[in-house]
Amino acid sequence: MIKNIYFLVTLIFLLFVQASQAQNTLEIQQADLLQGAGGFERLLHNVRMKHQNSLIYCDSAHFYRNENKAILYGNVRIVDQNDPITTNSRYAEYDGNTKIAKLRNKVVFKNESTTLYTEFLDYDRTTGIANYFNDGKVVDSTNVLTSKNGVYETSIEKITFTEDVILVNPDYTLRTNFLIYRTVPKTSETVGVTNIISKEGDKLNAQKGSFYDTENKIFRFYDGDVETETSKVYAETLFYDENQKYYEGKINVSVLNKEREIEIFGEEGKYWEDRKYSLVYGNALVQKYFEADTMYMIADTLISQDSEKAEGRHLLAFNNVRLIKSSLHGRSDSLAYIYADSTIHLYQDPILWDNKSQISADSIRFLIANEEIDRVYLNQKAFTITRDTIGNFNQMKGRKMTGYFKEQKMSKLHIQGNGESIYFDLIGDSTLRGMNKMLCANIIMFFDNGNLVKTNWLVKPEGSFKPPHMLEDDERELEGFKWRESEKPSMEVIFSWRTPRKREENQFNFFNEPEAIVPYPKEEEIQKLIKEKLKSGE
Repeated sequence: MIKNIYFLVTLIFLLFVQASQAQNTLEIQQADLLQGAGGFERLLHNVRMKHQNSLIYCDSAHFYRNENKAILYGNVRIVDQNDPITTNSRYAEYDGNTKIAKLRNKVVFKNESTTLYTEFLDYDRTTGIANYFNDGKVVDSTNVLTSKNGVYETSIEKITFTEDVILVNPDYTLRTNFLIYRTVPKTSETVGVTNIISKEGDKLNAQKGSFYDTENKIFRFYDGDVETETSKVYAETLFYDENQKYYEGKINVSVLNKEREIEIFGEEGKYWEDRKYSLVYGNALVQKYFEADTMYMIADTLISQDSEKAEGRHLLAFNNVRLIKSSLHGRSDSLAYIYADSTIHLYQDPILWDNKSQISADSIRFLIANEEIDRVYLNQKAFTITRDTIGNFNQMKGRKMTGYFKEQKMSKLHIQGNGESIYFDLIGDSTLRGMNKMLCANIIMFFDNGNLVKTNWLVKPEGSFKPPHMLEDDERELEGFKWRESEKPSMEVIFSWRTPRKREENQFNFFNEPEAIVPYPKEEEIQKLIKEKLKSGE
């Protein structure tokens, strides 16, 4: 009984193997002429063979029946009746056992709307994977991609391109060395350096790879930047939606406005290109570039608005604002920089320091002319303090003040309304003669190199003078006096708040590489040519 069961199982197995082998065998369906030869059959003209669900056409073939292989010549075409893939070439080798087709010379591999052109292609029909080498081109309804090598995984609609990869469509040209292309959503993912140029000449670059939705024109760059004629945006992770003209960056963001020569840095940022509007936050920093120097400003949040109209251009800063330009240092809770008239407005407890002077008011406005600070306007509760060479504080206060600058230093200060002043009179730079205290509606003070040199009291001044020995401590300060030098921002404070990431200059770019490389001859080749010429008498 057991022997019978064993015999039956063996018989079923052998029948199954034979059926499988028969199903896996290459078949001749048609040929105008069939010739036998040593070890193979020669098929001539209008050849058609079949392997499983595939039909194979060619001009002629060598069929190795025992090995279940065929060598195909001329107008080779393989059509799978159950899937949309067809292949064409001038020459092919087909193995019925492994289902691997090695296609050579004018290869065209078509999968629905995606077509691959190459000279050398190996296609494994079992896995649905096609490998090409020594240059290939893939064309679909949107893009043309070329590279030295490629792997097309048809079952998951994925093509991996390597070495000298170029993606071209009507809007952009992309170059890299490694790219994965999804043929159905038409998206590309790259690794490493990736460079893109738009039809308008805009430059999009990534140092650590990118994602590009070619249908919806959406980009994501890693360690990337986008540069147009008027702006340059950078971030460690940078998102760009071309249809919305919208950028979003995270980590070490920078937005450069080339026309205004102003650059904004932060941890995160958003930029609307059409509106020319940017929002940057997270330890934000502004660098306004002038020909002679740079103005630095830090805040929690920065908003920049550009416009074709001068009155529509401004920069807003919020919370914990600090700025430095040359010798002028300042801080406030909020700030507005109006480009039209080059004025900077400071609000909510604003204060400025210029050399030895401290200036405060309810609000402060200063004007920049010819890239230098020209005037400072102080409104309500204006208070100016200047420290002399022996540590005394000369003080002026009033309803409003106007400060005039020359060569980056205050040269004159005009106090208007309810003016009060305390001035310590020195002999030379080291001996106190006494203290002048004046009340006057209008006061004008003159400075030289930061030092007070002359004061004019106008409109019925009232005052008193006291020698040093008669001075009481409470008489040395006007009401509201507060020396706040410890709050004065420094460059160390600016760059400890945010240090802009230094990016390498002249980074590698595929578009800067020569299209053709002409190898320089080796020294031995040069010497050989010289000897040959000498022998020939040339």
